[in-house]
Amino acid sequence: MEREPMRIREGYLVKKGSMFNTWKPMWVVLLEDGIEFYKRKADNSPKGMVPLKGSSINSPCQDFGKRMFVFKLTAAKQQDHFFQAAYLEERDAWVRDIKRAIHCIDGGQRFARKSTRKSIRLPETINLSALYLSMKDPEKGIKELKLEKDKKVYNHCFTGTTVIDWLVSSNSIRNRKEGLMLASSLLSEGYLQPAEDTSKAAAEGLSDTPFLDLSDAYYYFPDSGFFCDGNSSDDDVVLKEEFRGIVVKQGCLLKQGHRRKNWKVRKFVLREDPAYLHYYDPAGGEEPLGAIHLRGCVVTAVEDMPDSKKYDADNILFEIITANDIHYYLQAASSAERTEWIKAIQAVSRTGK
Repeated sequence: MEREPMRIREGYLVKKGSMFNTWKPMWVVLLEDGIEFYKRKADNSPKGMVPLKGSSINSPCQDFGKRMFVFKLTAAKQQDHFFQAAYLEERDAWVRDIKRAIHCIDGGQRFARKSTRKSIRLPETINLSALYLSMKDPEKGIKELKLEKDKKVYNHCFTGTTVIDWLVSSNSIRNRKEGLMLASSLLSEGYLQPAEDTSKAAAEGLSDTPFLDLSDAYYYFPDSGFFCDGNSSDDDVVLKEEFRGIVVKQGCLLKQGHRRKNWKVRKFVLREDPAYLHYYDPAGGEEPLGAIHLRGCVVTAVEDMPDSKKYDADNILFEIITANDIHYYLQAASSAERTEWIKAIQAVSRTGK
C-alpha cells in the first residue's frame, strides 16, 4: 500500500491568484511532494496543488514593491506561484522547509528538517536568522532610537554606522568592509529595512553598496513598530502611541465579525507597553482594520459557540473581553497555538499600559 506523503508544515499564507492580480489568504499545507492550498482550513479538497519535483524557490521576492515577506515558487512547467507570510521568521521557516523538501525529492531521500539556515552569499558560513535574533536582543542587541532628520522624526530605528559597529563589537565580522557585505545580505533578505531617502536610494542601487555605513542613513527591523513623524497633529500622536510598543507575537487567526458573525482570516500583531492587539487584512494594507486595547482585558478559551457559523472550532476558540466590555472571538489553527496566544495576551494585559 502506497504511503501517504508526510505533512511538513501548514498554516495561513496569502497567495496571489494565477489568473487575476488578487491576493487572498489560504490555508497552505506543505507535503513531501507538493504544496496544497485550501480556501478554508476545514475544507476536505484543496483548491490547488503545486508539485515540488522540478520546482525552484526564490526568496526574498521583491516583485511587488511594498508587499513584504513574499517568496516565489516556480513549478517545473515554469508557472510562478507567489506566497506572502505574515512576518519575517514565518517566511524564512516556510522557505527553509520547501527548499529541504525539493532537495530530498531531487536526491531520492525522505524529508528531515534541518535546524539551521545557512547563507551562500557570504565567504563564511553565517546563520542570518540567528544573527538577526541577536541584533534584536533587548539587552545586548542594537538599540532602537528616535532619530531626527530633515524636520522628520524616525521612531524605532538606528543608523547604518550603528549596525556595522555592533557587528564588529560582537565579533561577527573582521573589518568594516566585511560588515558592509554582511549588512547588505541582511538588507537583501529582509532582516533590515531602509527608513529614509538616503538608505532607500542605496537599497535601490543608486550607491556603490546597497547598505551604507553612514550616521545619516537610517534602518529599522521589520515589524518593530517603526514609524516616521512629519508635521503631525495631536490626534496623529495619540494614534501612533498604539504602535510604540514592542511586538511580542504575530500571526494569522480567524476573527468573527461583530455584525454578520462570519469568520475571516486576519493578521494579528500583539504589542506591549502600550498593550494593543492590532488586526490587518493579510492580503494587503498597511493600516490596521482595528485595534484591541488589552489593558485590563480578560482572555479565556471558549469550547463552543452555538449561535455562530464556524468552520472547525473544536478546542481552538478563545475570547477577549476588553475593559469596555467589548467581546472578540478568535480561532487559532490548533489547540497549542490557542494556548500560546492566550498566555501572550494575558502577560501583555498585566504589564502593558
